[in-house]
Amino acid sequence: MKTDTIFYRLFQSFPSIFFELIDQPPQTANDYQFSSVEVKQLAFRIDGVFLPLNDVQSTDIYFVEVQFQPDKKFYSRFFTEIFLYLDKTELTNNWRGVIVYPTRTIDTGETQRYLELLNQKRVKRIYLDELHSVTEQSVGIETLKLVIEPESSAATKARELIGLAKQQIANQLIQRELIQLIETIIVYKFPQKSREEIEQMLGLSELKQTRVYQEAKLEGKLEGKLEGKLEGRLEGRLEGKLEGIPFMLSLGATVEQIAEALGLDIEQVKQVAQNN
Repeated sequence: MKTDTIFYRLFQSFPSIFFELIDQPPQTANDYQFSSVEVKQLAFRIDGVFLPLNDVQSTDIYFVEVQFQPDKKFYSRFFTEIFLYLDKTELTNNWRGVIVYPTRTIDTGETQRYLELLNQKRVKRIYLDELHSVTEQSVGIETLKLVIEPESSAATKARELIGLAKQQIANQLIQRELIQLIETIIVYKFPQKSREEIEQMLGLSELKQTRVYQEAKLEGKLEGKLEGKLEGRLEGRLEGKLEGIPFMLSLGATVEQIAEALGLDIEQVKQVAQNN
């Protein structure tokens, strides 16, 4: 199963799930933006980073890695990526690390050199098979656990989650998106089955024909098109600004002057300057 893709989609679409996972109020997600980042010089990529939306230095940065394969050098790579990222940006916020494992048996990385970081709650390690349901089941946490659910009970669990999503999520668009993610997890678990068979297995055939579901689907498509157009325009504007940096440098302008004139971050200007 493409666990990285599944978790990225879950955290991107439902960031509140991440904060539930680390025992923080779900509404904390309103103050963060989730993305993956790359330290370009060394081609390191960090799976997920929750960056504060506002320039509040008292708010922590969260680095998230999903590790489903044993890897002796995992911690060495994990901390290298984090410290390189912190060095290459001008952010001064404190940071926390979160690692998601399916079970403790996968956590085989060498930790001796990093015990201070691991023991001082700087890094939180989460084992999905050890997550326990609270009195009121969280559809988000239970969806994460579906990733490691045995095939024998995965379909039953998924149907329960779809029912839970209908109960707990009033917004039809958000409800449909989570149901699609649940369906995607089952598709990965049963690659030999067709989409139609999966829909039948989960009882989605009738649901997808309902007026409410179709309206939510249409609304999602329209939002996706609008977001795509806006993103394209913004990317075009940014590309144009970046292309003008070498010329302004050749005229003797400083990095700070260029950043102010073009409305860019100093780090963006520096990266272009280093590559020219």
